[in-house]
Amino acid sequence: MSTTIAQVGEPQSPAPAPRAGGLPQRLARPAAAVLSGVMLYLSFPPRPLWWLVLPGFALLGWVLFERRARAAFGLGLLAGLGFMLPLLHWTGEEVGPVPWLALAAAEALFVAVGCIGISAVSRLPGGPLWAAAVWTLDEAVRARVPFGGFPWGKIAFGQADSVFLPLAALGGTPLLSFAVVLCGFGLFEAVRRFARYRTTGELRLAATAAAATVLVPVAAAFASLPLVDDSAEDGTATVAAIQGNVPRLGLDFNAQRRAVLDNHAKRTEQLARDVKAGKVPQPDFVLWPENSSDLDPYRNPDARIVIDDAVKAIGAPTVIGAVVEPDSGPLRNTLIQWEPDKGPVATYDKRHIQPFGEYMPMRSFVRIFSSDVDRVQRDFGPGKKVGVFDLGGTYTGLVTCYEAAFDDAVRDTVEHGAQLIAVPSNNATFGRSEMTYQQLAMSRVRAVEHSRAVVVPVTSGVSAIIRPDGTVAEKTKMFTPDALVDEVPLRSSLTPATRMGPLPEGILVLLALGALGWAGALAVRARRAG
Repeated sequence: MSTTIAQVGEPQSPAPAPRAGGLPQRLARPAAAVLSGVMLYLSFPPRPLWWLVLPGFALLGWVLFERRARAAFGLGLLAGLGFMLPLLHWTGEEVGPVPWLALAAAEALFVAVGCIGISAVSRLPGGPLWAAAVWTLDEAVRARVPFGGFPWGKIAFGQADSVFLPLAALGGTPLLSFAVVLCGFGLFEAVRRFARYRTTGELRLAATAAAATVLVPVAAAFASLPLVDDSAEDGTATVAAIQGNVPRLGLDFNAQRRAVLDNHAKRTEQLARDVKAGKVPQPDFVLWPENSSDLDPYRNPDARIVIDDAVKAIGAPTVIGAVVEPDSGPLRNTLIQWEPDKGPVATYDKRHIQPFGEYMPMRSFVRIFSSDVDRVQRDFGPGKKVGVFDLGGTYTGLVTCYEAAFDDAVRDTVEHGAQLIAVPSNNATFGRSEMTYQQLAMSRVRAVEHSRAVVVPVTSGVSAIIRPDGTVAEKTKMFTPDALVDEVPLRSSLTPATRMGPLPEGILVLLALGALGWAGALAVRARRAG
């Protein structure tokens, strides 16, 4: 079967040799699979090692090349665990290892299934192209199922400092992931071909393969540089991001909900005094983080007074992150537009809510493994409307924390007229883990993808103001009360990525499905011939 497939499109390769040798030789590929996953993890923030993703995928390409389905699944699972276990360690920060291990294993299973497909298309002509498309297909599925998906760990989100980043403006995160993965698999293909043809004199074919799979993605990234623009098309706005901090780390930080609210109100009032003293400019509007008031200001008059006093002190429209408790039905994770002279005038309810965090699917089953399930006593419900607030004449798109990982949640706000994007977040439950840095990198990628400034106010840090070219203009330290004030450019033009929406991802998914069908048909033909 292997020989028949190998005859299509290139000189015949010898069939994989039967297993032989001692234990070290048998462990070579499993060890390399784990190492490839670890290299993918190490390419993510807070480390500035984005380039490790390329040898990581080159190594994975070698691991999976010409493997049968069962072997590819096992090796892919090892690579997935090497990647996801350390990347998602923060999910067990305060609830122990069970949720972390379960989530990492589930995500690794997705990777393992994708690796079956990668191995299947590895023998096709242009194997790296099809393999990168299959990886993109795998990311697309992970971002949607189960429970609405979990896009964390998308390769694009590790590329905020990468030379490939401009591709986000061309085709969004799917194209960015695809190009990086293609380059990594292309490195393996180039080395394989050069080694193979070194003695046959067919170096031209090897050089062509290397150029197509390695140099083309890099060239495309440099060609996309003109799409990265941080000029002020619609003037500028002076924005303030408030980080009030929390009384203590961990899941119980919100046991002192009034203290969290008071912290943000006091830091806003301090900012007002700094403005009056001429230390900082008067902001056009102010952004508080998600959960900055876990006391519902519609039901708690004291919370309403604290917020109203702080907003009047600063004298600017302010976005408040609050937990809203309707008389019936689910809770709402809500952002409230609060005007100094009118109070609350508009709301945005978080649309992508976090399973096992903001709502608890399969509650009775999950309780078998962890009693922390009962901390979520009343589920949150998702909102339905896109959030764009008119804050003193600046149209601001609202993306609440976890939503920054979802392509549609960010794109929708820009399509609805957002001139900048706000990502109010609450990372206090994850302590000093890498989670906040991973999420900040997402916002940097989104800034380039849609050519918008992005402001990230976080309860406990890291808060940041990001320019449309993805650079961080200002940021805070973790677990430190602070206020960032900066003048940001406002923009209204749409990047190709914004205009095309899900189209690039759809094309790449179709490429992957076509390649898998092609590989499957060749396998069936070989089986019949044999």
